[in-house]
Amino acid sequence: MMKPLLMSAAAAALALIAGSVAAQPKDLSRPDSTFVPKGKPGNWQNAITRTARGHMVGDPQAKTKLIEFISYTCPHCADFTAQGEPALELTLLTSGKISLEVRPVIRNGVDLAVSLLAQCGNPADFKARHRALMLAQNDWLDKARAAPVSQQTLWQRADKAGRINAVSALGLTALLVQRGSSQAQLDACVSDDAAARKLLENNAADAAEFRVPGTPSFVLDGKLLENVHSWQALYPVLNAKFTPAAG
Repeated sequence: MMKPLLMSAAAAALALIAGSVAAQPKDLSRPDSTFVPKGKPGNWQNAITRTARGHMVGDPQAKTKLIEFISYTCPHCADFTAQGEPALELTLLTSGKISLEVRPVIRNGVDLAVSLLAQCGNPADFKARHRALMLAQNDWLDKARAAPVSQQTLWQRADKAGRINAVSALGLTALLVQRGSSQAQLDACVSDDAAARKLLENNAADAAEFRVPGTPSFVLDGKLLENVHSWQALYPVLNAKFTPAAG
């Protein structure tokens, strides 16, 4: 599926750190669809909790559970953040019909550094951090691609010095500080080797459990959706699940 921005595998980074009704519309794309609750809508889109391997948005008790596997250096993942996440929020998350758990996939050293920023701070603010980083991806990823090979090599080491250099050079810490995050807290999060190691361990556990082929990928109610790697592909799956059968 998607190729890493840089060269090394997450496993190498782990070793390094360890050493250191019918007439009504029934369409997900329509705000007036039957998926939107009648009367006073819910506000489950504002419920965010940290999980063992990521962050969950929505009602934790929702009958339908969707896991979104993303890489912060994956352009197709940024596309899903821009297109799919708002649509899910409007139609299914707000009403509590589904929960969405976002789990990072670590493909390279920059992924590791950005994932540490995304999870840094109050879990209630995760969605804002996640979307800010994703929606600005085109700008900072261009900087990453244009960086000298020597600097990319430093980032790919995935150690504390490499992570700090990456988020500073790419303007990622400044991006979040402008949105209210604490500079000191962000610096501490990026420097946290234990947190970095945990992200890589989670990444390995997800790979073993779901065999995620690339990013973005999705698990619906415990089952990996094959050949579903975009909102355009996910939409019909959810539409079929939540649309009442005709007749």
